[in-house]
Amino acid sequence: MKKSIRKIHLWLGLTSGIIIFIVAITGCFYAFQEEIQNITEEYRFVKKQNIPFLLPSKLETIAQNELPNKSLHAIHYKGREKSAEAIFFHYDEKIEDNNYYKIVHINPYTGEVLKVNDMYSGFFRWILDGHFYLWLPHEIGQTVIASATLIFVIMIISGFILWLPKNKKAAKQRFWFRWKDGIKWKRKNYDLHNITGFYVMSIALIFAITGLVWGFPWFAYGYYTLIGGEKSLIYEDPISIQIANSKVENPLDKAYLLMTKEYPNAVSIEVHPPETKTSPIAANANLEEGTYWKTDYRYFNQYTLEEQEVNHIYGRLDNASNSDKIMRMNYDIHTGAIFGLAGKIFAFLISLLIASLPITGFMIWYGRHNKSKKQ
Repeated sequence: MKKSIRKIHLWLGLTSGIIIFIVAITGCFYAFQEEIQNITEEYRFVKKQNIPFLLPSKLETIAQNELPNKSLHAIHYKGREKSAEAIFFHYDEKIEDNNYYKIVHINPYTGEVLKVNDMYSGFFRWILDGHFYLWLPHEIGQTVIASATLIFVIMIISGFILWLPKNKKAAKQRFWFRWKDGIKWKRKNYDLHNITGFYVMSIALIFAITGLVWGFPWFAYGYYTLIGGEKSLIYEDPISIQIANSKVENPLDKAYLLMTKEYPNAVSIEVHPPETKTSPIAANANLEEGTYWKTDYRYFNQYTLEEQEVNHIYGRLDNASNSDKIMRMNYDIHTGAIFGLAGKIFAFLISLLIASLPITGFMIWYGRHNKSKKQ
């Protein structure tokens, strides 16, 4: 049985190893992108002032002057000492030139434009495209990455079976490096692969599962159902219906003021103007710095500001079941942010060790392959 499993482990490793290496290394680079950008990009910060922020309608006007032919997606207030973001986003499956994702950074006190960023360019975007799509067209790349991740899960399981020691004597060499003087490099490399693989196995499995949630819709629904989920995983806006001639003046501003009143301690507040005549005003408040899962999502009829309920997981946190919360935690778990900076450092180190496994595994195969050729 182990011979068959060893062959499966070998050939799956040879076919997917380079992809797993790229995913792990790009994950390492991306782990601290927020912290690095906060240090290198001064326009993200402003001097705190004892005056109210400019309202969303004012920031919208300022931002539209910078990008007059683009559609505003959201206004994001990120705190008293950070610049506000006017986010412009549009995706068109048919016309590639009609796809854009730009952010206008604005001083929320004065309205000064600090920077206009193209979020589809830059180093970290390149890293993210490699991590998610292998720098291929998105439809193809996502399938390739997700398939390689699924293979990686099989390799973790088969690797654990191969790691299991035959007896107590063999077990002594499976938990730690016991290298005596004169031990050959091939043995050291074998131990590096086996012992490292054992210690990263459980965390690697978590990384793989949280990655597969984005990779395959069927996996996401199966996983969510398995943990007891009953809502939809697809984000969908409720419909805003105009009753008679009802219309609220400056609804975006009023939705924002309502959010600031109800979430005085929020680390950030975001409001979305309605995209169509039947779209709501979507708003959210993040209650914890560095993570996203505690975000409260709210929806208001654009004509009456009456709150609307949704039947997907992106609603109020108080209405979320434990299953919903686990799915909402997916990004924070995948990046390690769920445990703060220490979690990110841990995720970085584990990703680095995962990246070493295809290399040491290939070297084991190469050494044996060359040996058999010489014989």
